[in-house]
Amino acid sequence: MNSVAAMCEAVGADVVDVVEGIGSDRRIGREFLQPGPGWGGSCFPKDSHSLVHLAETHGYGFSMMRGVIAVNDEQRERMVRKVQRAAGTNDLNGMTISVLGLTFKAGTDDLRDSPSLAIIGRLRELGATVRAYDPTTTGRLSRIQDSFLEGINVQQSVDEAMRGGEVLVILTEWPEFRSLDFEQVKELLSGSAIVDTRNLLDPQSVRAAGLSYDGVGRKA
Repeated sequence: MNSVAAMCEAVGADVVDVVEGIGSDRRIGREFLQPGPGWGGSCFPKDSHSLVHLAETHGYGFSMMRGVIAVNDEQRERMVRKVQRAAGTNDLNGMTISVLGLTFKAGTDDLRDSPSLAIIGRLRELGATVRAYDPTTTGRLSRIQDSFLEGINVQQSVDEAMRGGEVLVILTEWPEFRSLDFEQVKELLSGSAIVDTRNLLDPQSVRAAGLSYDGVGRKA
């Protein structure tokens, strides 16, 4: 769906409409047709690379799986470019980016190969300071969490993560992020841009509050 979302952005379509059309076929359904910042976790990335390696040992290039991996990697870079556009500059040196969500998906505390952390890593390479919140990283961090989150300013609440950020980026689809108070968001941010990589928010409601919105495959 990430390739479809990218095409929607290119031609001015809305991925929500495309999902509705494809998902209306009961043989397919809508459940797994949501675009996002790319897959992650402990299994899918490892297994996809293992399939490529296994194919190589038997003399098969498995170009389709290589292409899938390449698209996933590119999707993460595409999210970084969205943040750059929202910030109004490619050089994020000295800027504060607020991030909601650190785990690779909602409902788990697993940080392994999280697209959120990959994207944050790129933002930091570009000079940004990242203030982040995730429901699973409140209180004292474990040694494993510390190793994954080194260099990230982990906050204890959504509000603290948003405070002073020039761009707000939603990277994990935790349900509590759907109910943000956009007037409060506007007060806490120093900027006025939201990049919603999970399409959790209603674009019209965000814009009605005087904030800019960029989702994945959504109409501008």
